[in-house]
Amino acid sequence: MEIRQLQADEFEAGLRLSEYAFQYKVSAEDRVEKKKKFKPERVWGIFEDGELGAQLTLLPLHLYVQGKAIPMGGIAGVSTWPENRRQGLVAKLLTHTLQTMNDSGQVLSCLHPFLIPFYRKFGWELYCEYKSYNIPVAKFPLKTEIQGSVRRDYAELEVLEHLYSQFASAYNGTLARDQEWWRNNVLDEDMHHCVFYAESGEPEGYVLYKIANKELVIDEFVYLNETARRGLWTFLGNHDSMVAGASLKLVPSDDMLPFLLPDPRIKQESYPYFMARIVNAKSFVENFVFNNGGAVRSWTLSLEDKHAPWNNGVWNWTVNARGEASLEQADTEVSQADLSCNIGTLTALMLGYKRPADLHRHGLLTGNPEAVDWLEQMLPQAKTALIDFF
Repeated sequence: MEIRQLQADEFEAGLRLSEYAFQYKVSAEDRVEKKKKFKPERVWGIFEDGELGAQLTLLPLHLYVQGKAIPMGGIAGVSTWPENRRQGLVAKLLTHTLQTMNDSGQVLSCLHPFLIPFYRKFGWELYCEYKSYNIPVAKFPLKTEIQGSVRRDYAELEVLEHLYSQFASAYNGTLARDQEWWRNNVLDEDMHHCVFYAESGEPEGYVLYKIANKELVIDEFVYLNETARRGLWTFLGNHDSMVAGASLKLVPSDDMLPFLLPDPRIKQESYPYFMARIVNAKSFVENFVFNNGGAVRSWTLSLEDKHAPWNNGVWNWTVNARGEASLEQADTEVSQADLSCNIGTLTALMLGYKRPADLHRHGLLTGNPEAVDWLEQMLPQAKTALIDFF
């Protein structure tokens, strides 16, 4: 059995496996385009007697954490032939990929799970959720007189990039997009965009949308202030003679739109979305900015990570008066550690998806209540989101 990256001439083998596993078929025309874009160095497979048995794609991406873009390994396209399932092939691939990410300095990894319990076994944990709305036109936000203007299908990509990065960097876990990502994964020829400009001429928000079956299908609604939000909704409201309603998807979980509607009784759902995993705990913690706690404090953390042994063990976790942290291996018994958790719980904590006190209350973070209180004070409040898919 061999784990390696695919080669250029193995495009068809990889695509056949994907088609079978995900139950779709690529046309001959699209096959040609896919082959042109194929990057074999990003696809890892397990081979036995020269035959591809399982594969995954490892994407070199960046994710916003505390306003900074950090290296992240995005895992996609995990697939195996049915005759090879339940033989541990995917487990071997994931473990190998964790080592690869660690060697390349990718301190985080994210994926969209087909089954959450499966990936929890390997250390990935939920870190964000999204809301979706269906709003009949009669319940749209009220139109208002706004100082500013909206221009449709006019702005250059750089304008959308700039607005997105300001909006996305306010969350932990959003993707830092480059132009290739925008062109291949966000925009398409059927999509419209509109941008709100303040009186000063500065762009302050945008909407990506389509009109289909008398519905506004809103893929992204990004705004930097309340004026932009109202201006964009007034523009969308002016489609009231053309559409029966609007649908919004991948809305950040902290969004307040229903509360702001004249009648908030619309169809809305909240859905667990992507999972994340700290690849290298020492690197992640030591590059994180904690709250200024005054006196230097140090506690021991027993961290369980069965699939990334460089994280596993007991650590001295120290935060100084400037909010700088260190994580150093400790010569302490696991049973004597002040705090204990697994790598998935630590990921949810550090990204801000869940708070220490809540996880302690439910037994996912165990240990000294005083140490839990310290961690509660040291970890800044944060919000998580992701409005992309891979």
